[in-house]
Amino acid sequence: MPSANDMKAAEKTYDSFIASLKWSVPLIAVITAIVVIIIAT
Repeated sequence: MPSANDMKAAEKTYDSFIASLKWSVPLIAVITAIVVIIIAT
């Protein structure tokens, strides 16, 4: 079993990963929409 310190480190890593997803997914969606609009015109 992982020790408590390992779990704290894993939770910190997971939280930072989720926080980065909250910003990167909408940003990628906006960039994709802009590229699609440019290609369509």
